[in-house]
Amino acid sequence: MLLADIGNTRIHIYNGKEVIHLSHEEALKNYKDKKLKYITVKHQLKEELKAFENWEDISKLMQIENEYDTMGIDRKAMCLSHKNGIFVSAGSAITVDVVEEGHYVGGFLLPGLKAYIDAYANISPALATALNGDISLEALPKTTRDGISFGIIASIKLLIEKYQSDKKLYISGGDGEFLSTFFENAQFDETLIFQGIKNALEKVEIC
Repeated sequence: MLLADIGNTRIHIYNGKEVIHLSHEEALKNYKDKKLKYITVKHQLKEELKAFENWEDISKLMQIENEYDTMGIDRKAMCLSHKNGIFVSAGSAITVDVVEEGHYVGGFLLPGLKAYIDAYANISPALATALNGDISLEALPKTTRDGISFGIIASIKLLIEKYQSDKKLYISGGDGEFLSTFFENAQFDETLIFQGIKNALEKVEIC
């Protein structure tokens, strides 16, 4: 069974073995006739997708105890992947959500790494730089690039760890693998959303 997570910029398709990342145009062209279940945050595509007879929108099945009305479908799906943990999706934005015994405790949102970098450049051209992927958090930086990189990563890390306690940290998203290297007890897994979707489908079948 093919599963899809339709985001604002790309469509991620899971075939049970790997996650395939495609543009909207590529996915709609190559998978139009495939049988597929999907969740979507791209509301502009909903009308177009109704014409795809083999595609089924299962977004309404993504429900977790104590969720709030405007919580993103993709965040709900991630939180359904495991009954306990802190879940981080590091993409255009960084979302952080806490789940205990299958109940949603709460969460928060941060800018994505690119948004942080762009924000510095908007302050001053002198702060326009690229993130140093090899930055160490063990010593204070002595260059502008390292100072910016340190400030970004350290602030994200400290805020997440404040709420992590002894919980397992699950990380997904385009910048997730990089971000996971700064944490202990962290697991990068790009299939988290799809694990949550499968759990939601299994719950419906059982009921």
